[in-house]
Amino acid sequence: MLQYLQIENIATIYKAEIGFDRGLNILTGETGAGKSILIDSINAVSGAKTSRELIRTDAPSAYVRALFCDVGPAVAQTLAEAGLPAEEDGSLLLQRRLYRDGRNDCFVNGVPVTVGMLKNVAMRLINIHGQRDSQTLLDSARHIEFLDAFAEDGAQKADYEASFAALKEVAAAIRALSMDEAYKARRLDLLQFQIKELRNADVQEGEIAALKHKKAILNNSLKVREALSKALNALIGDGDAPGADALLSAAAGEIYAVSDVAKGLSAVADSVDGAKDTVLDAASVLDDVLQQLAANEGNLDEIEERLDLLYRLSRKYGATEKEMLAFLAEAETELENITFAEEKTAKLTEEYEALLSETEKKAAVLSKCRKKAAKALSAAIENELSFLDMPNARFVVNVEPADMAENGADAVEFLISANPGEAPKALGKVASGGELSRVMLAVKNVLQEQHSASSLIFDEIDTGVSGSAAGKIALKLSALSRRAQVLCITHSAQIAAFADAHKFLIKHVENDKTFTEILSLDEPARARELARITYGENCTPKQLESAAEMIRKAQEEKRKMTV
Repeated sequence: MLQYLQIENIATIYKAEIGFDRGLNILTGETGAGKSILIDSINAVSGAKTSRELIRTDAPSAYVRALFCDVGPAVAQTLAEAGLPAEEDGSLLLQRRLYRDGRNDCFVNGVPVTVGMLKNVAMRLINIHGQRDSQTLLDSARHIEFLDAFAEDGAQKADYEASFAALKEVAAAIRALSMDEAYKARRLDLLQFQIKELRNADVQEGEIAALKHKKAILNNSLKVREALSKALNALIGDGDAPGADALLSAAAGEIYAVSDVAKGLSAVADSVDGAKDTVLDAASVLDDVLQQLAANEGNLDEIEERLDLLYRLSRKYGATEKEMLAFLAEAETELENITFAEEKTAKLTEEYEALLSETEKKAAVLSKCRKKAAKALSAAIENELSFLDMPNARFVVNVEPADMAENGADAVEFLISANPGEAPKALGKVASGGELSRVMLAVKNVLQEQHSASSLIFDEIDTGVSGSAAGKIALKLSALSRRAQVLCITHSAQIAAFADAHKFLIKHVENDKTFTEILSLDEPARARELARITYGENCTPKQLESAAEMIRKAQEEKRKMTV
């Protein structure tokens, strides 16, 4: 159950800490006091989609923290499957911080998680019925969800969905192969031309970059040749002037001629003569490079032509060689599919027929499960409605055959007759607001017996209901709170009188800023609040005594309650 809730900077709530008890927790307050903000906060920490508008105007972020105790084995299993830690004492802490830029920080037991993981854990803990949820009963397309939740047909539904998905995939493949002959001929011509053009081009990955590198080298080759030619002339001469080799040779000869004059001159002459050999070796290397550059200059035109071809191909088939080759592979596959379309279509049609038969059988199994559950759900809801001051209501969960779709081959619709002698009709056409509220409470109560979330939250379930019906809703909520913790926002004194714990939300203004506080009410304060709800702000002592009597009677009803 939800034990503790901490809220910071959510709309008008600056900071609030609120503890909840077992049983029926009632929350009341004036219109606009922030009761819906409390629901928004619980939704936020449950992983629901939120708006940055939820963050208090003067705050950079908002924060919600929810502590649960006595979480059941289903939650423990969910934590284990997600690789999240579980506390030995059965407690569980959910946290979420919202930022103005849309970011979220979410934690489960102190471990960072995604919003989706937070939602997956929270859905095992909390079931929220908001003011707009009753409207889902008006959408017949949603009725199948309620029936499936009651039927617990998850295995049969998953089995059907897998077959239906495979059936759709094969059907799509058959459609892709089906085309008229004129289009087929045009497509074949185009594919053959594209494949031939790309194959003849023999595109290689990395080719464009390599060619551009070669082109850059060749574009600089003239400057390189001029420099190397000057260097070569300096080394070996150019016919008009001697080079370094001749000058070194002459210098060595002159030194040799006088080598007997001084000791060591022969060695100097040998060194100079060796330098001439080094110069000649360098000149040989430079000459080889110059010849290679002269030969490569003729390739520049070829490189330009190749790059131009690749550029034209890239505009049609993809910006890179990889994309062009991928286009070629796809075109070859499509050509093969069209060429052998009849054979492939025949094979796929055979596969489709087998899948269709299998899917129809699984749809029939799912339908049988739903029809059986529909009878039980109809009876269970009728029983609930009878208690909720609708004793003559007939409730029918109608299941009719429908074309196969993602959720099966059934059309499910809730029908109701609120008065004797009237045939059941679509819920949205005949049910009033108060009746819708009671139907939703009946549905929630029945489904709670199947799926035990530890905390149920009702936001103004009493909408459109008063008198005896409101009293019956109060009894039903109290009975429901014996199986699960119930939090109920209400404007009904009859319902509030049954509280096991009563919270009061009050709004006030300080320094031009609005703040919401959440107070726990003792018995005298509860009586004053029930009197305010019933009679208005200025209550007489007699009215206060009447409210206190309402609480005493409610407690007596709770003690003898058997529903």
